[in-house]
Amino acid sequence: MVIAVNGIFLQHNLMEGYGHYANAILLRLAAAHPNHQFVIVFDRPFNNQFEGLDNITCVVVKPSARHIPAYLYWYNISSVLALKNFKPDVWIQPYGFCSLSSSIPQILVVHDLAFHVFPKSIAWYHRWFYKIFTPLFLNKAKSLVTVSAFSKNTIEQYYPFTKNRIITIPGAARTAFKPIDWEEKSAIKNEFTNGNEYFICVGGIHPRKNMMNLLKAFSLFKKWNKSNMKLVFTGRLAWKYQDFMEKLRTYKYRDDIVLTGYLSEEKLIRITAAAYASLYISLYEGFGLPIVEAMQSGVPVVASNQSSMPEVGGDAVLYADPNNPKTIAEQMQILYKDEKLRQFQIEKGLERAKNYNWDQSAASFWKEIEALVTVS
Repeated sequence: MVIAVNGIFLQHNLMEGYGHYANAILLRLAAAHPNHQFVIVFDRPFNNQFEGLDNITCVVVKPSARHIPAYLYWYNISSVLALKNFKPDVWIQPYGFCSLSSSIPQILVVHDLAFHVFPKSIAWYHRWFYKIFTPLFLNKAKSLVTVSAFSKNTIEQYYPFTKNRIITIPGAARTAFKPIDWEEKSAIKNEFTNGNEYFICVGGIHPRKNMMNLLKAFSLFKKWNKSNMKLVFTGRLAWKYQDFMEKLRTYKYRDDIVLTGYLSEEKLIRITAAAYASLYISLYEGFGLPIVEAMQSGVPVVASNQSSMPEVGGDAVLYADPNNPKTIAEQMQILYKDEKLRQFQIEKGLERAKNYNWDQSAASFWKEIEALVTVS
C-alpha cells in the first residue's frame, strides 16, 4: 500500500498542535508497517526528522501554501500532479483541508471549528475561506477524523451530513514529557526565572488563548500573596499579539512576566516539567495537548471549563471560567496555599495522562486506513 501524507506543518522544531498530532501518528505508522510506503508531500524545504525509516519518501511541491490562492493551487493542482508518480491508495490530510480535485481516497482530520465558534479570532479572509470550503472538504473526504467527542459533536451540529461518519482519535503527550528531579527543576528555574517558582502557559500569543484574562488573574494572585511567583508564556507571537504586548508595557507586574517565544521540543519539555502549575485557560480548543503534557510531566493544571478541556482533563484538573479572571486566580491560589491538594492533583494527573497513548491512536488510525482502502 502507498499512503500519501500532507506534510505542510511537519517542520521539525516549528510544530504546534496540528503538526505534533500528524508527526506522532505518522512516525508510528511508518515504524509499525515497514512493508507499506509513505510519501510525505511538503510545500517547502524541510528538516528531515524521518531518517532511518526506509519506507518514507519526502517530496517538496511548490508553491508554498501560505495564502488562499496558493492553498487552492497546491491542494488541487501541484500536489495532485506530483502524487500521480506514486499512485497512492490513500491520502492523509491532517490539517482540516483536502483536495477537491483528487480521485485519491482522503482521510481528513478536523481538529476544531474555531472559525465558527470564535469568528473574531481569525482574519476575515481566512474566515471566508473556511466557511465556504469546509463543507466541501467534509463532503469530499472519504473518512473523517477528529480529536475529541466535543469536536465530533460540534462538527455534526454545524454540518449534519457528517453524522455517523466521524471517528474520534485523540492526541497524547510525547513520551519525553515526564517528571524531573529537584536538581533539574532548579537549573531550569535559574535559567528562565532567576530561580523563582512559576506558572506556565503554553500556546501562541493569540486572542483565543485568553492571555489578557490570564494577566488579570495573575494580578489578583499577586495582590493576594506576597510571592516571587512568575508567569511564563511560551509560544510564538501569533495573530493580533500586538494588544497583548501593548498591555505588558504598562502591566504592574511586568517584571514577573517571562516571554520565552517559541521553544524547541527539548526546552519545552524541560520548562513544562519544572513549572509549579500549568495554566491553560483558552476560550476554545478541539483538544488541548498542553493539558496532557503537563499532567504527564507531574505538573498540576488549571484549565478552562469550556469546550473540550473538561473532557481531556477529567477530574484530574482544576477548572475556571475563562471569562472570569477571579475564578482563575482562585484556582491558582488554591494550588499555592494547599500543598497537599497540589500533590493530590499531580498524582491524579499522572494517572489521567495514561488514558492518552500515541500507539493506541496510531493503531486506530491504521484501522481507518485499512477500512478505507478495502472499501475503495
